[in-house]
Amino acid sequence: MQRCVEPEWLDELSPEDPRAIRSRRDMQRVNRWMQQVGIMQRALTGCCGQHVPHMLLELGAGDGTFMLRLALRLAPHWKNVKVVLLDRQNIVSHETREGFKALGWEVETITADVFDFLEHAKYQAVDVITANLFLHHFQHERLTQLLLQAARITDLFVACEPRRAVPALTGSRLLWAIGCNQVSRHDAVVSVRAGFAGQELSTLWPKQTDWRLLEQAAGLFTHCFVAQRISEQREAAK
Repeated sequence: MQRCVEPEWLDELSPEDPRAIRSRRDMQRVNRWMQQVGIMQRALTGCCGQHVPHMLLELGAGDGTFMLRLALRLAPHWKNVKVVLLDRQNIVSHETREGFKALGWEVETITADVFDFLEHAKYQAVDVITANLFLHHFQHERLTQLLLQAARITDLFVACEPRRAVPALTGSRLLWAIGCNQVSRHDAVVSVRAGFAGQELSTLWPKQTDWRLLEQAAGLFTHCFVAQRISEQREAAK
């Protein structure tokens, strides 16, 4: 399949629209179905080793529940982490914020356009940047710009995206079976068609020698991309 980026219905709906609220709940089930939390956890712990990041930024964080489930797994070993949830909509609930605090993590929510935020962020200000089912929303040129900006401010970038392949497309057409609404079913198919395969994200990452890149399929439905800055300090920590 050639990559095709199309509008997703959830992005066009008001956050208070009942269809949007239902679709966000659907996305929690879809993330569990795709095993996204486990894939992201393994990528992060594999890269960080014994080095615990101080600040973690999630791009397109949505309601924050994905990062909270990830934090539940990481918190036993990752202490005193600050997590920044970046999204253009302010939809992180009080309960989700309290969930982070209960783990001993500091949480900050930022409502902003991702390009505006990254452009004005300080150089190498963030230890880790993550993106879950977010990068596929962007066309080639904008995605190249986003990755360039991310590389300027972090040492580790991890993304879990839809895998653009027949099994994932087939699975996206079966979401009715787990009770997903029309918005979620439409957006799932669109997401897979806009997803990634091969080394497409590695090709777009800035051409610099101080980065180690890993890009591969993870399970049937997920495409995982990792970019880690090579440094003597990090190698020693491992």
